[in-house]
Amino acid sequence: MSNATPLSERVPVPAALPVPSHRDVREWRAATTDDIDAILATQRLMDAVDHPSWTTPRSEIAEDFESTHIDPTTDSLIALSADGTVLAWGITSLGPGQETRVQSYVLGGVHPEWRGRGIGRELMAWQVARSRQQLASSGKALPGWTVSYQEESNTTAVALAGRLGMRLERYFTSMERRISEPIPDIELPDGVSVVPFSEDLAEMTLLARNDAFRDHWGSQPTLAERWRQFTEGEEFRADLSWVAVEDQPDGARRVIALALSTVNEDDWGVQGFSSGYVALIGVVRDRRGRRLAPACISVLLRSYASAGLERAILDVDTESPTGAHSLYTGMGFVATTRSVALVIEY
Repeated sequence: MSNATPLSERVPVPAALPVPSHRDVREWRAATTDDIDAILATQRLMDAVDHPSWTTPRSEIAEDFESTHIDPTTDSLIALSADGTVLAWGITSLGPGQETRVQSYVLGGVHPEWRGRGIGRELMAWQVARSRQQLASSGKALPGWTVSYQEESNTTAVALAGRLGMRLERYFTSMERRISEPIPDIELPDGVSVVPFSEDLAEMTLLARNDAFRDHWGSQPTLAERWRQFTEGEEFRADLSWVAVEDQPDGARRVIALALSTVNEDDWGVQGFSSGYVALIGVVRDRRGRRLAPACISVLLRSYASAGLERAILDVDTESPTGAHSLYTGMGFVATTRSVALVIEY
């Protein structure tokens, strides 16, 4: 059926969501804010198995319960054991930025000690059905995606997603760089300066981010609420975040590139070194090809050095149309692990 037809007419909607059932689960129910710490405890055990070099911050889970586009009463599910342990948890989130595509994200997972028993199958089947409901609620004549991101090493979850109809669409590579290695000097074009991120530049930086990522796989515009959660969040580091600003003929300024950082000190213990995460790197489309990305990265790396951090870490789409993988390799980053994106497309 053509994308000219609204999603509400294209997506097969289940008459009712499947009712999860499993002998090891005492209760399946929607999650509440009172469950955040119990979910986090299970998620940290999942972290240690699925991606032992980084941990999930509490704030990331809490934001799912604070975001206006997520209703935990209908979009979340947890599985509890007899003693109240969270055996599995999931949130299905309909992304609010819907410019060229409507995307519903399947998030969560299963306690490592309870994997391989069918609990994950019950959870993900419910989530995929809920995702269909979300996509079918849209009257937009756009492509619709159900999306799940998994670590490549979590072969059980990847295989389960495949059995539920998801197709592996993309690989993302984690890369890291030692700050002690030489940092290149990058000359800036006339009229451009790289300055620290600040609150007065936040709106212009959001505009730049959305333009820069317009042609990135899986990307849709970031809206104001999510942007505030990111730039005002506990892990965001304005002192380690930089933007390229261009002087305009009318005396105004325009953000044309960005390199923004977060720091989660809980990661340092499992990594064995201190680090910062380069969460966003981008250049607006009409200013590409002027070495603005490496210039921002160079300044960012020097700020990491001044802060005493030992390594910089980032993730990159292995098939990025901007040549990002080659850029980061040229700036001294080396590949470590990979994650995958799995999609059902409507």
